[in-house]
Amino acid sequence: MTTLLWVVVPYACLAVFVAGHAWRWRHDQFGWTTHTSQLLENRLLRLGSPLFHLGAFGVIGGHAMGLLIPASLTERLGIPEHAYHLVSVSAGTVTGVMLVAGLALLIARRFVSGRVRRVTTTMDKVLYAFLAAMVLLGMTATVGENLLGGGYDYRETIAVWFRGIFWFQPHTELMTGAPLVYQLHAIGGFLFLALWPFTRLVHVWSAPLAYLWRPYVVYRARRGPVPTAQPAPAAVRDAARRTVSSGR
Repeated sequence: MTTLLWVVVPYACLAVFVAGHAWRWRHDQFGWTTHTSQLLENRLLRLGSPLFHLGAFGVIGGHAMGLLIPASLTERLGIPEHAYHLVSVSAGTVTGVMLVAGLALLIARRFVSGRVRRVTTTMDKVLYAFLAAMVLLGMTATVGENLLGGGYDYRETIAVWFRGIFWFQPHTELMTGAPLVYQLHAIGGFLFLALWPFTRLVHVWSAPLAYLWRPYVVYRARRGPVPTAQPAPAAVRDAARRTVSSGR
């Protein structure tokens, strides 16, 4: 069971993540979009979307720093472990609250607005349910274990196991003693990666970066009299035929 959870499942999810994106791009390029419903309802979206995205960026950045940066590196940089955890927990709590508020507004929007509810697909519902579960587990780990509980140093266990996966040396023994909420959050994270290619989340790989350097579109006012509309070719042809017919 240990090998299944902490070796087989992560590699299987990563394989689905890569292969799923390749399949989606080849067979569903027209569906490679956000499927935005902004035209159907904008009031809640205008509040929830910035909160959700800013919170998500902060949470992803925090996970990347905590899992990918070894504790030995921060020690060499002169950052005390207590200061690191204080900043990590504080920033994680703030961005987590933003993510929770934004996600709650986006989910409520799907129920409150009938027009948005009608265009909500089954995969959207699965995605929102999965996001809610992941956020709940993450906030429980951050607030419950670190702020209200005795704390847990995941950098010495979960982070080492996570980095080992990409070096093909996963240390499964490091995960067996981790708190249950961290274990569920870790497994849920990899399952979330497997789900990613089949949802609207694929749009994050198609960010419109070209907007940063594309030339401006210049609109100029038309001066002078408005030109007379030209007749359609078919109308000109019919008029010519009538003229020839009348001449005969």
